[in-house]
Amino acid sequence: MNGAPGIVILTGAGVSAESGLSTFRDADGLWAKVRIEDVATPEAYARDPDKVLGFYNMRRRNAGEAAPNAAHRALARLEREAPGEVLIVTQNVDDLHDRAGSRALIHMHGELMSALCAACGHRWAWTGDMSRDDACPRCARSGVVRPDIVWFGEMPYQMDRIEAAVEDCALFVSIGTSGAVYPAAGLSMAARAAGARTLELNLEPSETVSSFEEARHGPASDLVPAWVDEVLAGR
Repeated sequence: MNGAPGIVILTGAGVSAESGLSTFRDADGLWAKVRIEDVATPEAYARDPDKVLGFYNMRRRNAGEAAPNAAHRALARLEREAPGEVLIVTQNVDDLHDRAGSRALIHMHGELMSALCAACGHRWAWTGDMSRDDACPRCARSGVVRPDIVWFGEMPYQMDRIEAAVEDCALFVSIGTSGAVYPAAGLSMAARAAGARTLELNLEPSETVSSFEEARHGPASDLVPAWVDEVLAGR
């Protein structure tokens, strides 16, 4: 394995939904209430930064009011107690995995609790509301501070590391994700092609369920702790 994680776990909005955070693609999800083109692209930010910043200010406040649920806590326990290495790759921009105690964690779509300077590329921790008057602490420019979020049309973070881990792992598990957004949706197929076992844990079958050897469906807060118990018991 050459130090590669034995288990790679991909998580999506379904993990945080039971903490009260909206998913994206369900009938009542975020993209049913606001157009992607208006809040989640570089072009939207250039056209109407106040609207974009307001949207993410709302999401940041909501995330701050939520608490990790049983699924987040079970994954943190797995990381602490599993005999091999565990890597969590999350599509979620909230900090619930972090607050649950996960440390081997990649936020491939960025983080609400982080700011990014569009001018110099500096990143730093951020917890409050964001406005056009904010200035970058490195280059001192204002009007260029944005959420450290991967918008549509931008490349997810640390893809080289993610792809290498997926190709070397023994088990790939997808939890609470629709399988509709690439490149994340293609990771299960890459893992299986490389010889890893693959498992889907999701509320309902994802769009890529056929790429998994095994699938279990139901609430993440039920499925994930039960699966973690199985892994730690050696079953």
